[in-house]
Amino acid sequence: MAKRWTQRPPGSTWGEWGEDDELGRINLLTPEKVLEGVREVEAGRSFCLSLPLDFPGGTDLNQRRQPPKLSPTEDMNGVPGVFYNIRMSEMADWGDPRYVDVWADDVVTLSLQYSTQWDSLAHVGAEFDADGDGIEEAVYYNGYRAGVDLVGPSDDARGDGSGHRSFAHHLGLEHMAANGVQGRGVLVDLRHHLGDDWRGVTLSVLQEVMAADGVVVEPGDMLLLHTGFATKVLEWDRNPDPRQIHRMSPYLDGRDPDLLAWIAESQISALVADNYAVEGLVGKDPDPSRHSFLPIHHLCLFKLGVPLGEMWYLHDLAEWLRDHNRCRFLLTAPPLRLPGAVGSPLTPVATV
Repeated sequence: MAKRWTQRPPGSTWGEWGEDDELGRINLLTPEKVLEGVREVEAGRSFCLSLPLDFPGGTDLNQRRQPPKLSPTEDMNGVPGVFYNIRMSEMADWGDPRYVDVWADDVVTLSLQYSTQWDSLAHVGAEFDADGDGIEEAVYYNGYRAGVDLVGPSDDARGDGSGHRSFAHHLGLEHMAANGVQGRGVLVDLRHHLGDDWRGVTLSVLQEVMAADGVVVEPGDMLLLHTGFATKVLEWDRNPDPRQIHRMSPYLDGRDPDLLAWIAESQISALVADNYAVEGLVGKDPDPSRHSFLPIHHLCLFKLGVPLGEMWYLHDLAEWLRDHNRCRFLLTAPPLRLPGAVGSPLTPVATV
């Protein structure tokens, strides 16, 4: 099928960067936008915006996402997971008493969305009548189809007898990684103005905070929201309070239609927060119509092609920016170049 859809969701960006686009609004990170970010560098100081990847600790935040398990690989004699320090002089075939080298290799089993992460455009799709025939299909950004363009693991996912195992044939984060994900970041310090209470942030509240701090967001900017959530997670030191972790810090109110409209009209290239999901997981609502459980995920990932960053660590950057009466910086934040990945850990760097 040359074109995967005959009608697109209202207000979506499907097709705006071509029928085969897999980047969405990351396309707005043009060379000019990178230079805008570079021009924000004045002090030459860098901030790591990632939590240690074994935070928050445990599975209280999400029972499906496990902490990473780091272990040694097998030694050169084929003994698995025993030696952290391998003396080359003792290796079969390669050993020689003259060799002084000592080696260590390791392997990790990691839930890619356990800690500081990007959500890819393959993370959330929707049931939508992309064919215009009155029948809803499970589709993702730009009409990519579940079960066709995005498939689960199989022994022969390619169908060519190769035994190749594949996940997302399309919309994986390798495309975003290859782009580089560098440009101008803009931070809104919600925690400074709203404190640590669990509360939804409507557009009017967001604009009040932005106006108070002189924050201006322009097309192509990557917008970061400091809520204080990751700061508390770090304080818990891998032992989070199982109740408080679900009821703390501000979050974007995805049920505010004005906020959704603003996100679309702002033309931001990425939306990032230091909390669990950018928006709040507030449970069922009284709307009887068919709609998304997570409206901002639906808008950003499915309609607009705006990747979501979650669980970033923004405390130190927010403090520095406030002390220096600034809100903009150079942001470098590529995900892992892992083909087919639906989510990815990363170590973002802000340079001021």
